[in-house]
Amino acid sequence: MPTSDAFVELAGQRVVLRTFVPADLTDQYINWLNDPQTMRWSNQRFRHHDRASCELFLAHFAQGPSHFLSIRESLTGFALGTATAYVSLPHGTADVGILLGERSFWGLGYGQDAWNTLLEWLSAQPKIRKITAGTLACNKPMVRLIEKSGMQLEGTRRSQEIVEGNEEDILLYARFRRDTA
Repeated sequence: MPTSDAFVELAGQRVVLRTFVPADLTDQYINWLNDPQTMRWSNQRFRHHDRASCELFLAHFAQGPSHFLSIRESLTGFALGTATAYVSLPHGTADVGILLGERSFWGLGYGQDAWNTLLEWLSAQPKIRKITAGTLACNKPMVRLIEKSGMQLEGTRRSQEIVEGNEEDILLYARFRRDTA
């Protein structure tokens, strides 16, 4: 995999990750963000998204070291979801997240492939020493995905959020670049 600071298209086993561009601001993408089931465990469930809100979000990535990526099925190029990597160069960290918006692809390994592909690329970046992620404890599919990628539980924010009337913990995970851990 390439090891420059500039993001290039990455190919996993089943997905391709590429920079999210204005043409990716489709009705399909906006519908993912407004779908209650897809956003069940995300704080995005409290917002209504439209083209303007999505354009503002995308604009935040135009300058700086962070990445907003489109996840595509490798054979067809069909958009499956997005991934983010919020990079802090002064600290050498990247906080990652994923949204697999196309429900028909849930549970089939596409999210894991995208996640692992992004983590491997970030781990190869010389300015990144640590990769972090967080999820609600009740989001069992995300907990499995994170743990299967080799990230380790670092901490828990007890009863941090209310989800469907219940207090839920946020689990905080990390993985250090192999040559620094």
